[in-house]
Amino acid sequence: MAARRVSLPSADDLFRPTAGEGESAKPVRAVPDAGEEPAAEADAKAGGKQGTRRSSGRVRHDEKMTVYVTADELLELEHARLTLRSKHGMAVDRGRLVREAVAIVLADLESNGEQSALVRRLADG
Repeated sequence: MAARRVSLPSADDLFRPTAGEGESAKPVRAVPDAGEEPAAEADAKAGGKQGTRRSSGRVRHDEKMTVYVTADELLELEHARLTLRSKHGMAVDRGRLVREAVAIVLADLESNGEQSALVRRLADG
């Protein structure tokens, strides 16, 4: 009996872009969850112009980044997630919470430059 040879996909097939032809590879902003206010309104209520930068929201993400945090930072992140769920009725995962926080910080940097919270904190560190 001859060994049966299995056909495997090539590297080009494995590492191809996920967007189809004619589609944009950029993520599309998902519709806010029920009870979630749009970011522009939330920024206005927060009392400041945070620029137009938005997180990608609830879409498929094709890129991955690993960030190491301390045990205390992870507990604080989890506490924030649970607070959003219990007090604000928003069920978000840690990844979405981090993406929103990054979008806020980058918008602040874009709008305020040297006066941004990120520049001040990094300069103090």
